[in-house]
Amino acid sequence: MTKFHPDYMITMKDFVKEHSAILRKQTQEVSIPVTNEDRNTLLAMLQYLKNSQNQTLAKKYKLRPGSGLSANQIGVDKRMFAVLFDDQEMMLINPKIISHSLNMIYLPEGEGCLSVNRPVPGFVPRYERIKVKAYDIDGLEIIVQLQGYGAIVVQHEIDHLNGIMFYDRINKEHPFQLPNHVIIESFSSLQ
Repeated sequence: MTKFHPDYMITMKDFVKEHSAILRKQTQEVSIPVTNEDRNTLLAMLQYLKNSQNQTLAKKYKLRPGSGLSANQIGVDKRMFAVLFDDQEMMLINPKIISHSLNMIYLPEGEGCLSVNRPVPGFVPRYERIKVKAYDIDGLEIIVQLQGYGAIVVQHEIDHLNGIMFYDRINKEHPFQLPNHVIIESFSSLQ
């Protein structure tokens, strides 16, 4: 039984830190139909993102702003996450990237993570466009196409579900060097 229910407010104390074992393992598939427990956890995760992007609530509860949150970041070993960006919200269960562009992009300011409490300089190359097959919160199979910032956020969260941290994708010797075998452009999240 999980502690996450409709009245539970996720705060920074709920996040596991970057060296936690759960962040380095493949998460467990979620059973379909979606249980009330999984549904409530996803709704609480999405609510955290909404609260964290609300300046008043973020300040009051000392929330770090986030665009995505994977279940394993709050200690739940399930293949599901919530994202909120550009007024678009999604809760995806058992997501798989089924196709992607050859072109890549990166955030010039780098990526961050709610489980990482330190700056990590460097570029994180991501596919510019992706197509993802997943289940929604009602257990319906969906296909979502994303590009730009949304594609970056969803790839970051899918990496979490596979035990990969964003800084694993940064060039270790030269953090600001990008792959030279693909077309890769800077993506400003301010666009």
